Amino acid sequence: MGLGVMILGLVLFLGVHLLTTQRDLRAQVIAMGGESAYKIGYALVSAAGLALIVWGFANYRATGWIDVWSPPTAFKHITVALMLPAVILVVASYVRGRIYTTLKHPMLAGVKLWAAAHLLANGDLGSIILFGSFLAWAVFDRISLKRRADPGAPPIPVGGPGNDLIAIAVGVVAYLALAFAFHPVVIGVPVVGA
Repeated sequence: MGLGVMILGLVLFLGVHLLTTQRDLRAQVIAMGGESAYKIGYALVSAAGLALIVWGFANYRATGWIDVWSPPTAFKHITVALMLPAVILVVASYVRGRIYTTLKHPMLAGVKLWAAAHLLANGDLGSIILFGSFLAWAVFDRISLKRRADPGAPPIPVGGPGNDLIAIAVGVVAYLALAFAFHPVVIGVPVVGA
């Protein structure tokens, strides 16, 4: 049951995010109900999808675990190491500096790195579906951005190297919080010693 709920959550969450890549369809949806209704609907569907992903994955982990392959222990250590740049990249998408101007879409790069790293460390079916779906979405979204005329996001001022230092500092703090507080408490898997 948990795997099915997680997949439904992925369909909702990633489906509404895929809508943004379809600019004509997105414009039609906005024209039907207005931009405020679109944004509210987008937020509600995203939140519902995320809640279903979290609940479904937790239920799957507790009751329906399906092993596909057993990753070597070294892959878990590689994942822990890759998560630091992944978090910094996500932060750099909001605290824009040279990292942003170099990569253009550091959020998508961070999501791809996060998903690929977790695919290395997890060999069960639920993890493969979860992280593989996010990886596929991020790759598709990046390709669609190359083909779009508009940037797809509101403009945020771009700073210089100082913003990169802020992004790195905030990224390190966020990484430590995720690794030592969020992951073991919410996900139920300790990062160190896992």
